Parts: sequence; structure tokens; C-alpha cells
Amino acid sequence: MTTIQIELPDATAQAAREAGLLTAQALERLFNEAILHRQVADALLSIADRVSEANILPMTMKEINTEVKAARAERRQRAGSH
Repeated sequence: MTTIQIELPDATAQAAREAGLLTAQALERLFNEAILHRQVADALLSIADRVSEANILPMTMKEINTEVKAARAERRQRAGSH
């Protein structure tokens, strides 16, 4: 187990304390969520880099909406066939 010490402005510390965010469990949950968000962001940026390197042209909003509608229709069809 690691012990950490942080300095916060008094108002921030008070608000965090009142919100129940200064417990070990709450801080662990906050750190784990931040780590997960960082990993997801890194993965998305990695995908963006690969798309850029592959010279894939950006899609228009109309093309994106068409793809989303098609994916949703396919999902509804699969769900209905079970």
C-alpha cells in the first residue's frame, strides 16, 4: 500500500470532503477511472494516427449518419431474429 500526500486549496478540499471524495475508496475509484480514460484516449489517438497514415479520407456527417443508421438497423435485425 502506498501513502500519498497532496496539497489542495482549502475550498477544494472542503468541497471534496463534503462530497465524500477524500476517502481511500473514493480516491482509488477516481484514479482508476482516470487511468481508464487515459487508456481509452491513447487507444483512440493510436487509431487516428493509423487512419492518417493510411490516407483514409474523412467522412462527411451525411456518410457518418448513414453508417450509424445501417449499424443500428443491423443490430435491431439481429436482436429480432433471436
